[in-house]
Amino acid sequence: MSELRVNELTLEYGSGATANPILKGVSMNLERGEVVALLGPSGSGKTTLLRAVAGLETPKTGSIHIGERKVFDGAAHLEIPAEQRNLGLVFQSYALWPHKTVNDNVGYGLKLRKMNGTDIAAKVKEVLAQLGLAHLGERFPHQLSGGQQQRVAIARALVYNPPVILLDEPLSNLDAKLREEARAFLRELIVRLNLSALMVTHDQGEAMAISDRILLLNNGVIEQQGTPQSMYETPATLFTAEFMGSNNRLRGKIVQRDGEFATIDVNGSKLKATLRGKHVGEEATAIIRLEKVRLSSTQTDNAIKLPLTTCMYLGDRWECLFGHAGSEGSLRAYSPFKLEQGEYWLQLDADKLWLY
Repeated sequence: MSELRVNELTLEYGSGATANPILKGVSMNLERGEVVALLGPSGSGKTTLLRAVAGLETPKTGSIHIGERKVFDGAAHLEIPAEQRNLGLVFQSYALWPHKTVNDNVGYGLKLRKMNGTDIAAKVKEVLAQLGLAHLGERFPHQLSGGQQQRVAIARALVYNPPVILLDEPLSNLDAKLREEARAFLRELIVRLNLSALMVTHDQGEAMAISDRILLLNNGVIEQQGTPQSMYETPATLFTAEFMGSNNRLRGKIVQRDGEFATIDVNGSKLKATLRGKHVGEEATAIIRLEKVRLSSTQTDNAIKLPLTTCMYLGDRWECLFGHAGSEGSLRAYSPFKLEQGEYWLQLDADKLWLY
């Protein structure tokens, strides 16, 4: 059974001639025990969609169901307020009460629901123990690290067993090292407690690591959705291919087709690539992930010869730039060691080079 169903949701800011459409007919489901990431660039509508589900934004048309309960229906003029939707919310800023202890922050929602003090204390103790915070109940937010504050915000969202947890950029306030640790903790927690979660993020690595399914939004519509692996390995559109992963982008003209493959002319170099809906004679964009480019000091098949410009040390590998950065025909590739100056052949395997 779906824990959350959104059907043909539209939302705009302003009205009349000055109306700015943000969501343009978005539909999605969230199944029990599933984590769905809303991914996309700034302005794509992902946060607006989350806020509409939460009841913090009013859509124009469409409907929203939480379980079997309808909480919004534009045609019927039905809108259940946010406080009655029984959703767990984790905000980007955590939004903890600075003058309340961890116990009081986590138990505040239960207090509003008129639960007695003994039951509140027991429930708070239980959820804090699940998140490894049992020893911090009497501390105040300013006495906690960023990661601990994030866990308190999650505990507050979980304490009354909501059917769906909404996470708005839950890791963005953490530094890079802590974000990696928190990402693993959050995924483990979601799996262990069998949570249903809808998470907004702009970080594709975060979305792929934590979610079971990704909805990629582009200008108010869902561009593509699927498992993290399918989104990364078989992107259906140029937008998806460019948004997911670190990529090289080449422009050229398709000069020959052979079934699912085609030959593209890139500044005089003929390259075989996998065709994605283009035809002979058309201009096309070729995309290949950086990690799929193979380097050779001698001539090889399906390759472009370019001079090395520079190498940048990334810790576990070097990222090398060939040609001039930002110019037509420049390429990047990874190397396990720093390359010597000179010219190299960059092999672009046909099944890894996608034409759009």
